Amino acid sequence: MNICVCICSYKRPLVKTLKYIPYAKVFIDKKEEKEYREANEKIDLHICDDGIQGNVSRVRNYMLDTMFAEGFDAVCLLDDDIKTINRFEVNGFFGYEKKKVPTEQFMYFLQMGTRLCEEWGYKLWGINCNSDPMSYRHYTPFSTKGFIGGPFNVHLKSDIRYDESLPLKEDYDLVLQHANKYRGVLRLNMYHYECEQATNTGGCAMYRTGSKEEEQLNLLQKKWGSKIVQRDKGSRRKNDFNPIIKIPIGGV
Repeated sequence: MNICVCICSYKRPLVKTLKYIPYAKVFIDKKEEKEYREANEKIDLHICDDGIQGNVSRVRNYMLDTMFAEGFDAVCLLDDDIKTINRFEVNGFFGYEKKKVPTEQFMYFLQMGTRLCEEWGYKLWGINCNSDPMSYRHYTPFSTKGFIGGPFNVHLKSDIRYDESLPLKEDYDLVLQHANKYRGVLRLNMYHYECEQATNTGGCAMYRTGSKEEEQLNLLQKKWGSKIVQRDKGSRRKNDFNPIIKIPIGGV
């Protein structure tokens, strides 16, 4: 299976993910080409068409359309601040041991997950977004209606694309689209990513504000309904705009 790895980056010239996955294709705005070439020792740059950058959903759609048109069977989308992909293994009865997926095994990992996703009839797969070992339920190694975060996801060919009106809630919406059409997504619970999502400047942080988050959450809820997109009233974080998704189909 022919799989490509793509990163969208905006106003973050030093692409940290390249330390881990140096062969990934990096999609940027033409105006930033010089900065990116100077900041990275080696980089496979792809220049987006005018007007694409500035909205992460639009850029991701552009990458998917471009790579599928080039003949790839699947496209792995990564954020530009991925430190590593790790997995938990059961150690004894209650403990877990964390192991890094080495760079040289990353494509094998993608092949394995993509084949499994295809065999199960889904078109989107991903991994845990929480590095807490308690999130890895070793008695439930797979989820079929769990949330898949934007920093790491793999798309098989389909007509589903990101909703460009939801550039801050695009990953929630994408999972709901796939669950609605294909009756699920595949998440490998033993794996998780580590990134700097909450501390970075540039990228989505350029337009991420409390009022914008509130607006996006309201739009997501209006699109799918308040029974499916629920506010997390139990969160201890002030102004937490990450919703709880309740997908009303069979699965885990």
